[in-house]
Amino acid sequence: NDTLEAALASVHKDVVIADNAPGGKVEYRRSLAASFTFKFFLSTAYALEADAGGSGFKAQFPNEFRSAVKPYDRPHAHGVQFFAKVEPDQVVGQPYRHMAADLQVCGEAKYCDDIELTPNTLYAALVTSSKPHARLIKVDAARALASPGVQGFFSAKDVPGTNVIGVIKHDEEVFASEVVTCVGQVIGVVVAETEAQARRGAKLVEVTYEELPAIMSCEEAVEAGSFYDYHPQLIKGDVDAVFASGECDHVVEGVYKVGGQEHFYLETQAAYVIPQEHDEWLAFSSTQAPAKHQKWIANVLGVPYHKVVSKTKRLGGGFGGKESRTIFTHCAIAVPAYHLRRPVRMALDRDEDMQMTGQRHAFLCRYKAGFSREGALRALDLHFYNNAGNSWDLSHSVLDRALLHSDGCYVTPNMRAVGHLCKTHQASNTAFRGFGGPQGLMVAEFLMDEIARTVGRPAHVIRDLNMQPRQGYVTHTGMTMEDNRIRDCWDKVLEQADYQNRLAAVEEYNKVNRWRKRGLAAMPTKFGISFTTVFLNQGGALVHVYWDGTVLVSHGGVEMGQGLHTKVAQIAAQALGVSLDKVFISETSTDKVPNASPTAASASTDLYGAATLDACRQINERLAPIRAANPGKTFTEIVNLAYVARIDLSAHGFYSTPDITGFGGNRPFNYCTYGAAVSEVELDTLTGDFQVLRTDIVMDVGNPINPAIDIGQVEGAFVQGMGWACLEELIWGDKQHSWVRPGQLFTRGPGTYKIPTANDIPLDFRVSLLQNAPNKRAVHSSKAIGEPPFQLGCAVLFALKEAVYAARHDAGLGGGYFVLDLPATPERLRLLCGDKLVQDLGVAPDVRPKISC
Repeated sequence: NDTLEAALASVHKDVVIADNAPGGKVEYRRSLAASFTFKFFLSTAYALEADAGGSGFKAQFPNEFRSAVKPYDRPHAHGVQFFAKVEPDQVVGQPYRHMAADLQVCGEAKYCDDIELTPNTLYAALVTSSKPHARLIKVDAARALASPGVQGFFSAKDVPGTNVIGVIKHDEEVFASEVVTCVGQVIGVVVAETEAQARRGAKLVEVTYEELPAIMSCEEAVEAGSFYDYHPQLIKGDVDAVFASGECDHVVEGVYKVGGQEHFYLETQAAYVIPQEHDEWLAFSSTQAPAKHQKWIANVLGVPYHKVVSKTKRLGGGFGGKESRTIFTHCAIAVPAYHLRRPVRMALDRDEDMQMTGQRHAFLCRYKAGFSREGALRALDLHFYNNAGNSWDLSHSVLDRALLHSDGCYVTPNMRAVGHLCKTHQASNTAFRGFGGPQGLMVAEFLMDEIARTVGRPAHVIRDLNMQPRQGYVTHTGMTMEDNRIRDCWDKVLEQADYQNRLAAVEEYNKVNRWRKRGLAAMPTKFGISFTTVFLNQGGALVHVYWDGTVLVSHGGVEMGQGLHTKVAQIAAQALGVSLDKVFISETSTDKVPNASPTAASASTDLYGAATLDACRQINERLAPIRAANPGKTFTEIVNLAYVARIDLSAHGFYSTPDITGFGGNRPFNYCTYGAAVSEVELDTLTGDFQVLRTDIVMDVGNPINPAIDIGQVEGAFVQGMGWACLEELIWGDKQHSWVRPGQLFTRGPGTYKIPTANDIPLDFRVSLLQNAPNKRAVHSSKAIGEPPFQLGCAVLFALKEAVYAARHDAGLGGGYFVLDLPATPERLRLLCGDKLVQDLGVAPDVRPKISC
């Protein structure tokens, strides 16, 4: 022990890391030096003991210390999936593979940047701001224009139409004209004969700035009073009266912090704009919203909308990041295409994409909650602060959805939720899978954990106690819940996971392992389906039937890997009575289905599936007399007879979601999708490294249109949610991180930004779709599934927190509540374990490592 203490003292003395050292995480890095020294010492001692063979040297450490030197081992991951089967003659409900799966896994699927270019195509590179907030004094492109291959430099003065853009508030510019408000804001664009020439030219453009004060975080915005003029609120009951009455046995208050998340779609943003005759324009866009690109390209070029066609074949991932933040890049390259009358293409590099196109909003929430001695919630007061960034974008809708979901799955008799949009100098944050819902839901789950620790009851018991009933409960939004299946999913997942027996096994494991701890946690979720802006809840589809009996469907939704086209094709095939291979969906194009809403809000199958069904209904009605007169004929024969009879074999279908009010009304959602998860983890308390041993999920998807695709969405959303909750951390050049250049995103690539990989998925992954649970409010009684499972990944965070509670107990810190900000990275987990190794570094038991929020 004396030798060990001397070694650790030497480490503390010799490993000197300045508080503002590049890379940050200083306390964690210091603790790792001590932890690895400790591990080495123990492993050496145990190796000597083994060499002695039981006679002679014996390691002077408790047996439970052996867990510190357990070798890394990761068995092969495996999983099972459970879903109900349908009759073989049914197309809807079959687990067909994604219709483009073979093309994608073989590398044959074409994306925007794979489009074959015409010989006269130019390449574009953006000239962007290097300052978070500054006045433009001079922009000199002389050296760039003299560079080989460069064909031009274009800026605000060259825009033929309007330079002002913005999907809701028109508060952005295609090219900054006087002031830049974030690092990465576009100042101009250089076009050249090759990409290398364009990038070289962009670097030669000289920009002179007059720097202005910058605000980078929610905390800085609150301190400076920097907000957009939008402060929504939802109120139920009388919160102030309940707090004043004394009927709450416990009252807690504090601040929760939730970090942002990078979309990290595999295909970065790309665009290709082609001028055509008679002032017509063709744009191939890597976007979830082709209609928005049609609109804004037309506005920027000063041409009518019908002269612009925007097409999207498929996306290599979107997750919301290609809904609105693709518009400014596409408009930027349309300007040189206009002046030079040559096609222009551009694809962003990963670091450019991450710096300039926005992420999931970071949130800060100030809360006050009152509850009974049993743990029943009585009153809840929430103030949400959303880091909107340098423009309005979609931030108010993201904030709305956070407020709408802030009750989680729990009864809140008295509740007030107020929102604030923080105006900062980050690149405008934007839509991301869940669209504010996860941030709101997370506050409710943090609160359940705090209540449990305050009253001394298990967290799963507190969640069960406060859970909303199946029918008739009126939420803080005024919506009356119908067919609420939270309880069904919750009870099923606890049974499937054998929760009580495994909880006892975890407790036994933790008793005999000092430096490795396990945690088990269960968590429900509820997610509202539909756009909270009412007019967006509409969709169109165009269905053509050809002489050979094949069917071509065009609809307003974009295929981005989620299987939308496959589901819509199944709906069309079943409606027309043909096999799935007879139906094809080629692309999304504004000249086929106009004015389409973005492919977002998990609502696309509901909207475009129902629109396709409507078009097929019209065709079936026209074919009905032919079928009646020709029994036994095949579909192809019926089609040809109809053609000869001059019957229209094409139909346009339309659907609008009924009976919804949007934010502020008593039916903000068409329905809700429910689910529950149980996760078990093992944590190395000396490093913060962890493995997810097992995850069980039960998800309510109604009657699934394609259970294989739905299960894929559940698994993918869970892992992405786990990444947000436990791995992925955005580090900005803000006051918390003075070692990063102001306004710069430090984590702008896979070297510094860690997304989940195959080594992070649960070793044992079990997914069940709730059976016999039809949904009367959507096509074929199905439910939306893209976003709802995302929040369940946070079950891993709470399992890790349970493991940390066990470690803190062994460190003599008791089992009291502590704050764990999201993401629960290895840094935060390690420091919060609170053992002597970190205590000797001066780390407080209630440490709150720095976070960009």
